[in-house]
Amino acid sequence: MDADNSEGRLASISERIIGAAIEVSNQLGVGFLEKVYERALALEIRARGLKVRGQTELPVRYKGELIGTYVADLLAEDQVLIELKCAERFAPEHIDQCLNYLKASDLKLSLLINFGKPRVDWKRIVRQL
Repeated sequence: MDADNSEGRLASISERIIGAAIEVSNQLGVGFLEKVYERALALEIRARGLKVRGQTELPVRYKGELIGTYVADLLAEDQVLIELKCAERFAPEHIDQCLNYLKASDLKLSLLINFGKPRVDWKRIVRQL
């Protein structure tokens, strides 16, 4: 797949995920635990025709040796990592977490989604390859 097609595909996937997050936020509102939003978002993403896996383990290697794992909240279409928060606002460590997940998974795009306010907030995190 060429770069333009790949970028277009990632944009399409992320738009559908963001739409799903808005729907979940509209239906549930604020105040639930992250796990509730994770399950609802996975259902909504699937309803929009995308494949999604929850609690996806990502191996972390150091000089070729497996030294641990990260666990991402959701992985859509095996291409977009989704990290959920229920916080007042995004913190630098949330962004760093997404960047580390991207590095561990060798993926390019993560969506950081916050259900901690009346209006869902999201941030696209892109790893430069």
